[in-house]
Amino acid sequence: MHVETEGVGRIPILDVEPVVGCGRWPAKAVAGETVEVRATVFREGHERLGAAVALRTPDGEELPGAHMTEVGQGLDRWAAEVTPTEPGSWSFRVEAWGDPIAHWRHDARIKVPRGQDVDLMLTEGSLLFTRAADAVPSKDRPTLTRLARHLADPTVPAGERLRAVENADVWEVLERHPLRDLLTVTPWFPLVVHRQRALYGAWYEFFPRSEGAQTDPMGRRGPTSGTFRTAMKRLPAIADMGFDVVYLPPIHPIGTTFRKGPNNTLDAGPYDPGSPWAIGSPDGGHDAIHPDLGTLADFDAFVAHASHNGLEVALDLALQCSPDHPWVREHPEWFTTRADGTIAYAENPPKKYQDIYPLNFDNDPEGLYSAVKGVIRHWMDHGVRIFRVDNPHTKPVPFWERLLADIRATDPDVLFLAEAFTRPAMMHTLAKIGFHQSYTYFTWKNSADDLREYFSELSGPAASYMRPNVFANTPDILNEYLQHGGRPAFVIRAVLAALLSPTWGVYSGYELCENIPVRPGSEEYRDSEKYQFRPRDWDAAERDGTSLAPLITRLNTFRNAHPALQYLRGLHFHHVDQSELIAFSKRHPGTGDTVLAVVNLNPHQVREATVFLDLPALGLPADPDRPFTVTDALDGASYTWRHANYVRLDPHVQPAHILTFRSDES
Repeated sequence: MHVETEGVGRIPILDVEPVVGCGRWPAKAVAGETVEVRATVFREGHERLGAAVALRTPDGEELPGAHMTEVGQGLDRWAAEVTPTEPGSWSFRVEAWGDPIAHWRHDARIKVPRGQDVDLMLTEGSLLFTRAADAVPSKDRPTLTRLARHLADPTVPAGERLRAVENADVWEVLERHPLRDLLTVTPWFPLVVHRQRALYGAWYEFFPRSEGAQTDPMGRRGPTSGTFRTAMKRLPAIADMGFDVVYLPPIHPIGTTFRKGPNNTLDAGPYDPGSPWAIGSPDGGHDAIHPDLGTLADFDAFVAHASHNGLEVALDLALQCSPDHPWVREHPEWFTTRADGTIAYAENPPKKYQDIYPLNFDNDPEGLYSAVKGVIRHWMDHGVRIFRVDNPHTKPVPFWERLLADIRATDPDVLFLAEAFTRPAMMHTLAKIGFHQSYTYFTWKNSADDLREYFSELSGPAASYMRPNVFANTPDILNEYLQHGGRPAFVIRAVLAALLSPTWGVYSGYELCENIPVRPGSEEYRDSEKYQFRPRDWDAAERDGTSLAPLITRLNTFRNAHPALQYLRGLHFHHVDQSELIAFSKRHPGTGDTVLAVVNLNPHQVREATVFLDLPALGLPADPDRPFTVTDALDGASYTWRHANYVRLDPHVQPAHILTFRSDES
């Protein structure tokens, strides 16, 4: 045996995937997720090779190697799938070797039938199987020893001796214990495995202060805020729609200095509640509860009630302060002072956010780091295990790398979502250094070409480190597509988000198709909930049949029933001869579960097209004329399909097919 761990190696092993930053950061998976490992493996000459992926558990146990097979004829690219079974710090490596038995078998099959070097070939085979027998466990040894003797027996015809090599028991033993010459291995590459919620789930964002908020119809007093107790009443309906996570914008005291009024104006009235992201007042900062929402005990009750309904609470972590935050008085060094002596407020010229002071992470990095970590651990102690981080791209990357590593060391189940709508390099780096999920550009990807290109990237190489959380809307983003597409646009975007990504989400009001911008050309909502209370009449929407809650419930129920939709990898796009339709499928490698979707992206007009299916990608035989049955999850209709299929989708009736295959034909 010969092992190489440095340099090119006796058997070169190059371009291993998934490896993030040359192994500086771990690739990502969740428990039970199948991960494909690829590598370029080759050697000099024409001798046969073998390769495998070894997986090492968090406890250091090395599991039996998964044998790799060549993919892409003539490219020397090998692949195998491994499935880590539990959360923790795993690792993997690629092993390659010369396979003398496979090489001998190839040559013997050619030479012996032609009478070339018959005795020599069979003798060499006998010696090889004797070597192999010496290296396997004792219980397997007789199988190989008998074959070695048989090959060396001159009384048995040569053809019969060669046929004995094809005994299935022989190759079952060699599959588990191959004879490996010139064994070469790579270093161990890290693979961090998280709990399933890091990859799969449905999120619902809502403002607790709006649930139960009241106005005085007589105008004798101002509006009153909803509380955690009134917001608790909304949780069963959210759970009934199939959501897994309720995400709360900041719940902390809000400053009054430069408080924003309705629609982000500067003239806040005495009853305007202000933006929750202007954090901090004399009532406290990031570790405090806004008095209007209740007490810390009320928050604990909210978290407990959410858990009772099968929901996790995600809390917004916005590292910024209002001018009234206690930190401004206690730690002025944590902010940036301008030439005129004033503290710099947030700006994105020409936009100004006078009610928010950004933090300066360079003046007292240790003091600020300790304070932020204390805030996170405070809310962890009160049941929060998921944090949605506001604008992490405006803070130093090393700060996040250190902070997430510290939390992971003691509480690996705590998850962080990066809300970073910024350039790709920053988004990808935040994912690499430890964020479990990332916001995406999905909101602005509305054409078939854009969706195919973007999700091919997300489900391809980026899937090893960046997990998309696809929100159909947010309090800040009311996309033009939703503004002008009416109810069909909301249906279309929900279907796309729920099926293309294992994690998706909506902001409250999506199910009511709220789509009025503050002004033409803006993505801000009119009467934005960021600056005022916005109670909604959920019961009325249910009664008049305008709510999308039944559709959302159906989508989430369908996702829970289909493993194919619970993972990012396995996405495949199919050809459609109409530019406003898109067809894609997802297939789960372990179960073979397959889902196919065809969606009309035009929310205004009926579209007709022919969909040409890549049948092997669906797990079906590559026979263009072979019929199979598909059933639509949206209306229950069944169709007989083949390789090429006519579709007609009316956005006002049903803009999509969500199809499954009958089990006896798939």
